[in-house]
Amino acid sequence: MPRGKKNLKGRAKKFTSPEELESQRLQEQNWRSNNGSDSSDDDSSSEDEKDDVIQTNNPNHVKNKEKKLSQLDDLTTAGTGELSRREREEIAKQEAARRYQKLHAEGKTDEARADLARLAIVRKQREEAARKREEEKKERESRQSAAKEASLSAIKNKGGGGGRKKRK
Repeated sequence: MPRGKKNLKGRAKKFTSPEELESQRLQEQNWRSNNGSDSSDDDSSSEDEKDDVIQTNNPNHVKNKEKKLSQLDDLTTAGTGELSRREREEIAKQEAARRYQKLHAEGKTDEARADLARLAIVRKQREEAARKREEEKKERESRQSAAKEASLSAIKNKGGGGGRKKRK
């Protein structure tokens, strides 16, 4: 840290007492009244704020004009007649999207036709796959029933009579 500068950290904070603030306000009020200020400070605090602000000449600054309620109603009703370019484009875009959705739902667009064709192909494939599964299932059941019958007939032929009879 440079030697020439004072370190302000760690010092106690100094607070101004309310009595001192009041005396400063009174002194300022007396000074303004003695210097010929026409308006008193107690009348409006907004004037004090305007006096304290440095006035600049900014061409981009737009001052808000106070309007009466009747004027606001006139502005809102007059503004609905004309739309800006962006608003017109947005409305046209929404209308076009709505028309496209309607045509798409009816199946009149190229995309809808392609979707329906794909859907028909998928349905055919699923039907064929279901038919093949059904045939395989029937084939499997017929093999199982044939195997059961063969095993039952084998059991009847071999073990039904108690085996061979011995000759004497």
